[in-house]
Amino acid sequence: MAVVRAVGVFSKFATGKYHLLSGRASRSFSMSSTLAARTHVSYELKDDVAVVRLHDPTAKVNTLSSQMQSDLKEVMGEIWSNKSVKSAVFISSKPGCFIAGADINMIQSCQSSEEAARLSQEGQKMFEQIEKSPIPIVAAIHGSCLGGGLEFAIACQYRIATRSKKTVLGTPEVMLGLLPGAGGTQRLPKMVGLPDAFDMMLTGRRIRADKAKKMGLVNQLVDPLGPGLKPAEERTIEYLEEIAVGVAKGISNKKVPLTKEKSLKEKLQDKLMDLAPVRKKIFKTVSEKAQNQSKGFYPAPAKIIECVQTGLEQGREAGYLAESENFGKLAMSPESKSLIGVYHGQMACRKNHFGFPEKEVKKLGILGAGLMGTGVAQVSIDKGLTTILKDTDVESISRGQEHIYTSLDNKVKRKFMTSFERDVIMSNLSVQLDYSGFESADMVIEAVVEDMDIKHQVLKEVEAVIPPHCIFATNTSALPVTEIAAASKRPEKVIGMHYFSPVDKMQLLEIVTTDKTSQDTIASAFSLGVKQGKTVIVVKDCPGFYTTRVCFHLTFETLKLLQEGISLEEHTAIGHSVGLSLSIPLICDEVGLDVILHISEFLFNAYGSRYGESDTRLLETLLERGFKGRKSGKGFFLYEKGKNYKSVNTQAVEIIKKVPLTYHPSISSAWDIEHRLISRVVNESLLCLQEGVLRNPVEGDIGAIFGFGYPPSIGGPFRFVDTFGAERLVSIMRKYEEVYGAPFTPCQLLLDHAKDPSKKFYK
Repeated sequence: MAVVRAVGVFSKFATGKYHLLSGRASRSFSMSSTLAARTHVSYELKDDVAVVRLHDPTAKVNTLSSQMQSDLKEVMGEIWSNKSVKSAVFISSKPGCFIAGADINMIQSCQSSEEAARLSQEGQKMFEQIEKSPIPIVAAIHGSCLGGGLEFAIACQYRIATRSKKTVLGTPEVMLGLLPGAGGTQRLPKMVGLPDAFDMMLTGRRIRADKAKKMGLVNQLVDPLGPGLKPAEERTIEYLEEIAVGVAKGISNKKVPLTKEKSLKEKLQDKLMDLAPVRKKIFKTVSEKAQNQSKGFYPAPAKIIECVQTGLEQGREAGYLAESENFGKLAMSPESKSLIGVYHGQMACRKNHFGFPEKEVKKLGILGAGLMGTGVAQVSIDKGLTTILKDTDVESISRGQEHIYTSLDNKVKRKFMTSFERDVIMSNLSVQLDYSGFESADMVIEAVVEDMDIKHQVLKEVEAVIPPHCIFATNTSALPVTEIAAASKRPEKVIGMHYFSPVDKMQLLEIVTTDKTSQDTIASAFSLGVKQGKTVIVVKDCPGFYTTRVCFHLTFETLKLLQEGISLEEHTAIGHSVGLSLSIPLICDEVGLDVILHISEFLFNAYGSRYGESDTRLLETLLERGFKGRKSGKGFFLYEKGKNYKSVNTQAVEIIKKVPLTYHPSISSAWDIEHRLISRVVNESLLCLQEGVLRNPVEGDIGAIFGFGYPPSIGGPFRFVDTFGAERLVSIMRKYEEVYGAPFTPCQLLLDHAKDPSKKFYK
């Protein structure tokens, strides 16, 4: 299941004055004690239309905080009591954000499910008042309209949205282990139909304005304006307000219909959905799919389905009650607490604590047009960075350029962007075989093969042509950055930037620093990563850094389990049963078994017995047969070019059976296998914090979740220790240690937490 996505960072906008109009006379009031307390909502009358502006001066986005809700209730009371007001428009003064959702802190402050349920009920009552407003209300949407923001919008009588890329609508509550708790489970299905409503609520998927219009979620679209005498954002908001005011007037004088006449097809679909057997089939199908995707680790999807079904079968009041009660239960669930912790962790990992870089990275050089280099180039040009992609042969360069173009063109075909936008993005990229243009680069990222000699060679070549301020970043998954920097004339400008494959889809960027890396170099690398859309963790250099070092414990334990007789299918099922989103054998195939062997030998040499016996015969035997993974068409699984379908490689299975074990397996129940996998990851993670490789538990949890698929439902290795119990985990590991040795020896930090139960990584 996907984990929560960031809403983004937006600029602040000053709050305007409060204006009230009586009839045609307008007067500006001084700030009375009541008005002074109203800081998040203001309004003015334009003729007989009340234009209500939303603006939280304390945050980068608008949320439905207690102050926002209080101000809204007060303003709506004033408007409804003013007989001269015939209609209203809700619009945000914050560029790029209508309302980004509920205030998560309000939910976290609840001490019981009853208290959380009351929060839901308050939202339901407020939006029901909006829905039953004596005057028509138009929601003018520009920017993010998510969660409670969307519930607010669909309670209004009419919705207008800009076609801007920033305008997205969605119900992401499921990603926080919650459900739409302010009437969303009841209104959304009636507005867009069961299939689309379930798709939005069960996936948290964001909908662009064009699609929202087709679904019936939005009544009207407005094109954004370009820059003029004022910035584009400001002009767009002013234009949106102008259109919305005109529509509000049209609704109040009956010139603009609130609903459009449905087509015959739509009427037939509605009648079909009213049939009990059809609805029953939909609920059954959706429930089975949700169960398969959540693997039983996430209770929110089932509760969402329950709320919708209750409302349709027993009426809205029963639906509201089910919604608030289930919201309360979910808010107190460990899964929701973990997912909210992940959300906060993501936000923390997008804040640059290293200061502003002396020089912004505007021109980027990338060495190596393979999978990684091409991916880094794609996420860079997409954000407007001038990028040079260099390789040593024409074939590699052409293949890399074609891959980027095809990826963007697929977005054009799916109407996520226009062909013009695709061409503008591609214009940021140049490909070449030499270093021309590197003399003006602000940063160079090398993504060549994992070979120290080759990395030293390209470092020396690059330093001969780049300017003094230029940073050299190495994209390596395991090689010590300190050793790479040893070949540099200016090691303070050398840093590791470990991207994950596929780069355009994987959120994490692991920045690796040496003792000589300057603060400004770290700040520049962090700033670039955030600009590329990454969630960034910063770790100290060591063999394998954090993510590779920890992930390979999963790899080695998996290889052991396969040799013990656990089938590939069983292993995948067991991994899913503990919430691991990625199959380790599949990861090995994707990375390449030759690369896995190379890193395995490297880590064995670096850390010795803690990674188990240095027995790589299984990997060596598979490679002797040409089983390199996806790139050779055969690994643990079989692959066909251009197809996602894969099947078990029975020849690999036979090889696994024949490679003898060097110990006698005695602990292999499903429960034990799960905890063998998890405990090794947890122990090594804590060891990384103990050694100072990690800066804090938050980055450790985020790195594990987004780096190698650690279960978000239990919040990461450090949150797992807090909830599972350090003493209990140590007891389990001691049992495994007796059989499997050093890989299960608890580290000192874990032992310290076991001795003192009051010690927690999270307060």
